[in-house]
Amino acid sequence: VIKKLKARFGNLYTEENVCISGIHTHSGPGGFLQYVLFDITSLGFVNQTLFAYVDGIVESIAKAHASIKPGNIFVNQGELLDSNINRSPTAYLFNPPKERAKYKYDVDKEMVLLKLADAKGHGIGMVNWFAVHGTSMNNTNNLVSGDNKGYASYLFEKSMNTKGTLAGNGSFVAAFAQSNEGDVSPNTRGAFCINTGKPCNKNHSTCNGDDTKCVGRGPGVDMFDSTKIIGHNQFSKAKQLYDGAKKKVTGPIDFRHMYVDMTNVSVTLKNGTKVHTCKPAMGFSFAAGTTDGPGMFGFQQGSTTGNEFWNLIVKYLEKPSKQQIACQHPKPILLDTGEITFPYRWQPFIVDLQVLRIGNFVIVAVPGEFTTMSGRRVRDAVHKVVDAYFGNDTTVVIAGLSNTYADYIATYEEYQAQRYEGASTIYGPHTLQAYISKFVELSQALVKGKPVKPGPTPPNLLKKQISFVPGVVFDSAPIGKRFGQVKQNVKSSYKVNDTVEVVFYSADPRNNLMTQQTFLTVERQEKNGKWQVVLTDGDWDTRFYWNKSFILNPTSTARITWTIAPDTPVGTYRIEHFGHSKGILGDIQPFHGTSSSFKVTLH
Repeated sequence: VIKKLKARFGNLYTEENVCISGIHTHSGPGGFLQYVLFDITSLGFVNQTLFAYVDGIVESIAKAHASIKPGNIFVNQGELLDSNINRSPTAYLFNPPKERAKYKYDVDKEMVLLKLADAKGHGIGMVNWFAVHGTSMNNTNNLVSGDNKGYASYLFEKSMNTKGTLAGNGSFVAAFAQSNEGDVSPNTRGAFCINTGKPCNKNHSTCNGDDTKCVGRGPGVDMFDSTKIIGHNQFSKAKQLYDGAKKKVTGPIDFRHMYVDMTNVSVTLKNGTKVHTCKPAMGFSFAAGTTDGPGMFGFQQGSTTGNEFWNLIVKYLEKPSKQQIACQHPKPILLDTGEITFPYRWQPFIVDLQVLRIGNFVIVAVPGEFTTMSGRRVRDAVHKVVDAYFGNDTTVVIAGLSNTYADYIATYEEYQAQRYEGASTIYGPHTLQAYISKFVELSQALVKGKPVKPGPTPPNLLKKQISFVPGVVFDSAPIGKRFGQVKQNVKSSYKVNDTVEVVFYSADPRNNLMTQQTFLTVERQEKNGKWQVVLTDGDWDTRFYWNKSFILNPTSTARITWTIAPDTPVGTYRIEHFGHSKGILGDIQPFHGTSSSFKVTLH
């Protein structure tokens, strides 16, 4: 991203002042990180995914740059209930009682919001921070989705942009950012055994010893409904805070950034003891997954001993050194990622740390998933530094999953419990304290106006990446058929709340990702006979399913569905499908297909 920005804007945008923070949906295309562990489930690195993200981010920044205008920023915050719970409450209880007594809840319920308005007071954008995982859509989902935060953004932009504006095309931008969501779930009904309906074992999140049967339940009837509910809750609170935002953000803009080798950071504890971080390693409970997405059978959360079978397997992967075992204690090491170098690094050694100031608003950009209490400790530490210089009305927020990904960050106490979050705290039990010391260093440099050393440069492993994802060889339609031809047509009429379905002969979507375009449109016929696009693949009510019977089959289909919303005007509609096919000689050709027209009625 920075390389492409420098080509367009020179040194205006750099690693120091650009912060890329993910909402952390679990339903996005994978394979875009450069370390082995993160790309295993995507069958290795996927270059196309990486550059789809890179190009999208760069174009977004370019659009923002082109629309710079005088304006004001306002801040507001408020409590949002019934939208998140702690998925590792037993680990949270390991934190000191005196510390826990300072807080009403075992997760952060506060949403913090910035309202952006032009000089005339017209709203142009909004960004808020609220801690909740993007796991309303569970791990049975195969659709690309922004999950609950994506749906909240969709609703907010729809409410602010001109009626009829297509998804993603409006001038108003609403960002629902992530915060310290490490142990925070949107599945607010808690975890239950899918085979018995009873609550799971609290300490280990198992059902008679089986972790795969313990699954968190959202508030809805299914994952789509739960996504809508949690997303709508965030939208409603954000809209309320946006409408009531009166406190102006004042003061200069500033930033500090550094790279840190997190594998050997020395920290002095309150009792004077000097400790240090470790090379990365994943514990046994990592493989158990969470109640938001159960992992492999044979593992349990809260495991500090492992089991005989996997202890044997681990020896053949990479036997941890005695130093590593002692450093990571009490974590039983499943994957000694810091000492494996084949085919290249499995997890990062060097991470980005960043603190950004917008007047009396401070953003702490963290490179991973901080648990609730970890985030609170970071905020408190930064507050102590900045409040003395900027005033007690300074707001500090955690911007989660920023710039790089270094897994989870649990507190020292939570680490002892070795649930999923502790097992995935890769730099050992003192990881959090090391991060706090560095964020304090950055904050002190910020308030004093002093520079910081940039730190060690992280490696660029793009040329070493391995992928087992087969490319598109070629596409073909069945004999006598053509790309875009309807295989299964629509009915002649539908009522509101019905679901329209049409199937087309199609081709691999990877031939053209249709960036800033769409794989489908829902169109309404106007009085003059012309067709008006009313929905695209960016809308919640439409879905695009691409399917082929086996991986090397050159023929494929696209199933498009549209669930008709209650406020849909009656009339005549049709669905179109757009795509690109790859010929046997490698040529890429566009195609499109159109369903029959159909009526939409109220009853």
